[in-house]
Amino acid sequence: MEFNVRRLAADAGTFLSRAVQFTEEKFGQAEKTELDAHLETLLSRTESTKHWTEKIMKQTEVLLQPNPNVRMEEFLYEMLDKKVPMRANNHELLGECMIDSGHEFGPGTAYGSALIKCGETEKLLGSAEKEFIQSSAINFLTPFRNFIEGDFKTISKERKLLQNKRLDLDAAKNRLKKARVADARSALWAEEVQQAETELRIAQSEFDRQAEITRLLLEGISSTHAHHLRCLNDFVYAQATYYAQCYQYMVNLQKQLGSQIAIFPSTFSNNNQPAGSSSASIWVPTAQPAASLPAPPPSQASPALNELRSTSGTRKARVLYDYDAASSSELSLLSDEVGVHHVISDCHKMNYKS
Repeated sequence: MEFNVRRLAADAGTFLSRAVQFTEEKFGQAEKTELDAHLETLLSRTESTKHWTEKIMKQTEVLLQPNPNVRMEEFLYEMLDKKVPMRANNHELLGECMIDSGHEFGPGTAYGSALIKCGETEKLLGSAEKEFIQSSAINFLTPFRNFIEGDFKTISKERKLLQNKRLDLDAAKNRLKKARVADARSALWAEEVQQAETELRIAQSEFDRQAEITRLLLEGISSTHAHHLRCLNDFVYAQATYYAQCYQYMVNLQKQLGSQIAIFPSTFSNNNQPAGSSSASIWVPTAQPAASLPAPPPSQASPALNELRSTSGTRKARVLYDYDAASSSELSLLSDEVGVHHVISDCHKMNYKS
């Protein structure tokens, strides 16, 4: 019990001495020992590393999960040390919606079939996105977070200890200075001077030792940068893989939809039709603009589509379903009938040639 009291009194005295020294430094009433330039440079570099590591982490988390509510939910699960429940991402939700609508319209129809194929591709995109997020979290975010929560905390602890040792050193210097001034006036202070000198040597030794420990830790920032560089390469590789997968999925989808896009109507209504005529558009141009999706390989194209493409210099279209003329100015057509049409830009009329 006596030892604990003495220890407590000693700690209280040290704390008070540091507080007095710190206050006097702030008011310019005491000298302050400056750290060497190399150590100051290392401290500044470490602070900069910590600052930008946190910013990169934050922006990467926003990139991987733009929804702030979901990020907060995942953070709470992490704090509670619970597994985050699996949820469908936006691509997967869109894919399910497209697949359901495709089955509703009928897989046998061109539109329904296209919706199902698009939905399946969207689900593949969603799966690729999940793999990218998981890879980035493990190989990029986790090492950065380990630095902030591990290495930097250790550095901060040793840096704070160095600051305390510096305050002890400067307080010992001030005590010795005051003791020498008093000793010059009276020889009774000789013992106090010797004690102050002893305390100064001890404080200087502890400060130098702590400065060396802190310096070694700070120099490890170079290794941290090298490790973060490898993590950055892993992140770039994960991004490249993700975007390459997405590109390949969409190219495959374009090839699957190429024939359907060529013969499927661009609209289901025509604002130029007379009021009494049908609103359905049955003529579908087969010519594609230069910027349209790439056509599928000849092996995948249907014979009917190859027939439509075989004639150059004209534009053909296939009738999708039967149509009965509503007036003498219209033509009655049968489904699957192929004909040539010319669009007259000034009046938007269509002439049918057999």
